[in-house]
Amino acid sequence: MRKTLIVLFSIAVAGCGSADKDGKMNQGGKIRLMTLDPGHFHAALVQKSMYPEVDSVVHVYAPGGKELDAHMDLIELYNTREENPTSWDEKVYTGPDFVEKMLSEKPGNVVVLAGNNQKKTEYILQSVEEGLNVLADKPMAINTEDFRLLQKAFAVAEEKGLLLYDIMTERYEINTLLQREFSLLPDVFGTLEKGTLDNPAVTKESVHHFFKYVSGKPLIRPAWFFDVEQEGDGIVDVTTHLVDLIQWECFPDQVIDTSDVEMLAAKRWPTTLGISQFKKATGEEKYPEYLQKDVEKDTLLQVYANGEMNYTINGVHAKVSVIWNFQAPEGTGDTHYSIMRGTKANLIIRQGAEQGYQPTLYIEPVTESGDYEQALKNSLKSIQANYPGVELKKVAKGWEVVVPDKYKIGHEAHFSQVTTKYVQFLTEGTMPDWEVPNMITKYYTTTKALEMAKAND
Repeated sequence: MRKTLIVLFSIAVAGCGSADKDGKMNQGGKIRLMTLDPGHFHAALVQKSMYPEVDSVVHVYAPGGKELDAHMDLIELYNTREENPTSWDEKVYTGPDFVEKMLSEKPGNVVVLAGNNQKKTEYILQSVEEGLNVLADKPMAINTEDFRLLQKAFAVAEEKGLLLYDIMTERYEINTLLQREFSLLPDVFGTLEKGTLDNPAVTKESVHHFFKYVSGKPLIRPAWFFDVEQEGDGIVDVTTHLVDLIQWECFPDQVIDTSDVEMLAAKRWPTTLGISQFKKATGEEKYPEYLQKDVEKDTLLQVYANGEMNYTINGVHAKVSVIWNFQAPEGTGDTHYSIMRGTKANLIIRQGAEQGYQPTLYIEPVTESGDYEQALKNSLKSIQANYPGVELKKVAKGWEVVVPDKYKIGHEAHFSQVTTKYVQFLTEGTMPDWEVPNMITKYYTTTKALEMAKAND
């Protein structure tokens, strides 16, 4: 998908605002959202903020039930909060034909997808075939068959001049942004090492939790979230973010093809949950029938939420791993570890007890010297030009990057940043040349890792 892409809103839906010949929205034209089967709270987080270019009326198409109720409760929470309330007007259709109803009525021009992943790729393809743009939560594909459907969807989107995009919130986390920025400074980072299988040049690891709080309330997950056939293995789910960051940080603004990736090793393993934990996370009294295949000794649910992959990308060795525990200890939460190894320094994000479970970036020189310290201080000025207030603090192995609180806006707020970027793409009628091929390569990487991990079971 190239910069000549045109967003054909007139194809997407009559009367929803038109596009002029260079793809930009005409004055008064609005982006109109349709939320399809919102089974994950990420669908609501897209609407935690308002956007000037987006109509306040949102059409929701879904089967009735707890998931829709939870979605609507979050929208209502945002609409009625005291500080900066939103003003979304939700028009809801429920029924077994909700997909067909949306595709026939098309009261909007953008489909928002976040929910059960078993049919998500099919929903994506159906939407673009009907001339609709799509903003989808990750993952957009959870197995090789889905990946092939996704390739087709991107081809259709390109043919019709539509924008298909996934929600990569982690690009907006301040420490990740700064890790990328420092890696672009030759006097600080040098160049990216090639690494080896045993000592990769870049490693990204994350730890997540089945039970957590969202917008101050306990998150009740649908039972299908624990079925890898519907949610996807951990190795194709959360790892989507990590693979994306490796591409985005190590090869900024570069087109990456599937042929640039070689999968070397992959494995997966389960998290074991008891029935009381399942009840706490879902509100369900017992395991549904579709989970019985994963239950051992009558009560122990085996969820293949954990995975690890080792691969090369443009000859650089990378390692990605994800772990899911049930609940984080008090005062902690999801954690992230990331290292980029350069010829002059390693850039490391840690988020453990020493950091108060807050992500913190460190610069650790390979060989420390007075010349390096001066070069680092000189280079810091270019960082501060874009991120005023960022400072360095000397620590045992190098420097800690001190980030002002104003940049620490939290995971939920990143959804509005992604949506704002997507809205910009829509109004301009274009995305960067590398976005689509790199999305395709990202899902090739994750689904290829699952293939190998299953072969190694």
